Amino acid sequence: MKLVLLSGGAGKRLWPLSNGARSKQFLRVLKDEKGCLESMVQRVWRQIKQVSLDGDTLIAAGSHQVEILEHQLGHQATLILEPERRDTFAAIALSASYLYSIEGESLNSIIGVLPVDPYVEDHFFTKVSELEQALESSGADIGLVGVTPTYPSSKYGYIVPQSSASSELIKVGHFKEKPTEEVAEKLIDQGGLWNSGVFAFKLEYMISLLVDMGLPIHYEELVKKYSQIPKNSFDYEVVEKADHVVAMAYEGFWKDLGTWNTLTEEMGTVVTGNGRSCEESINTHVINELDIPIKVIGVQDAIIAASPDGILVADKQKSPRIKHLLGEEEERVRYVEESWGTARTLETILDGLYEYMTTRISIRKGHTFETSLVKGENEVWTIVKGKGRSIGETEESLIRAGDVLQLPAGSGHIMKAEENLEIIVVRRAHCERKGAPLEAVSK
Repeated sequence: MKLVLLSGGAGKRLWPLSNGARSKQFLRVLKDEKGCLESMVQRVWRQIKQVSLDGDTLIAAGSHQVEILEHQLGHQATLILEPERRDTFAAIALSASYLYSIEGESLNSIIGVLPVDPYVEDHFFTKVSELEQALESSGADIGLVGVTPTYPSSKYGYIVPQSSASSELIKVGHFKEKPTEEVAEKLIDQGGLWNSGVFAFKLEYMISLLVDMGLPIHYEELVKKYSQIPKNSFDYEVVEKADHVVAMAYEGFWKDLGTWNTLTEEMGTVVTGNGRSCEESINTHVINELDIPIKVIGVQDAIIAASPDGILVADKQKSPRIKHLLGEEEERVRYVEESWGTARTLETILDGLYEYMTTRISIRKGHTFETSLVKGENEVWTIVKGKGRSIGETEESLIRAGDVLQLPAGSGHIMKAEENLEIIVVRRAHCERKGAPLEAVSK
């Protein structure tokens, strides 16, 4: 059985820490078994390794997530890169074509798909692997893992059986998305399960579906026509239309950490970063990525999150409304984490025809940062910590704390960190180029 982890979501409900460059699954706010901070994707990968499934697991991700995935997981996982964000059906279709045409998987192979960020116990992944036998024995088109509910929640979707379940394998009758608590209670009485977002199918089923839709089955060709794939969820496009769907029940801890109120329930500390909260501030969490301190007095049941992208102060139960408050407004990313290090926007100033952007760049020892300036841009780099090599178009030199470099418009430059480097960059750009991200790659 091959597993595909879906890592394409943006996670707006965890703004301001999550953004277009750093989705929620990459936030280091959970504690591992040793008490060290880890992200959701690091936790899930650790659990998959513990049940020896890592060798058969791939990650479907956006092309902009490559650097941060490689930084957090190393090069342990094969990445299937989506050219654009088009919901779960497109990501799963692309993964199926990759497994078929690039990995050479048999059409009889069972493919399991799950989110990259479930907060579960280790044996959840053992249950996922049991879907292989479930599909073989039942002949079903799709296999699901549902979670045995512990209370009538209105936050989750439900898998409803055709009749009261009497065996381990449930034949699915229909689905109900986020019902009221009263309806949820009735669904649970009927044997309903929370939908965990786990799917399994024979590779042949998905490849045949692509053929029927007139889409390429070879990975390179499907990438070229990715924008033509329906922008729908896999549930809507496939599962709800399938003739024969079965589900297995997982009994154990499971939680969706997609909102601040659920995420903070699993955090190991109430204050992360530069901050302090008094004892009267009951059930209030502070996560601060800024250098300025945050002090909290007498505030209860709240989340206070601060990053270069913004500051959120919200009642925990109402915090999911941030997604609607942000709406479709254009996002300006001010914090980027990559394999080479981080870039944090400190200040932007508009002055006539120009925008001045000040950024703090941290380059990890042994890594390379490359920038390329277009016409109308120039930069001043001040080295504040560490040492390395500066490579321009015509010369190379040693750099160390206190050095200042000027990069003219139209030039390219490479920084190689021999020690951890901290650099303050001031960029001047014409206003039509304002907000353009630092163009950098690691090598």
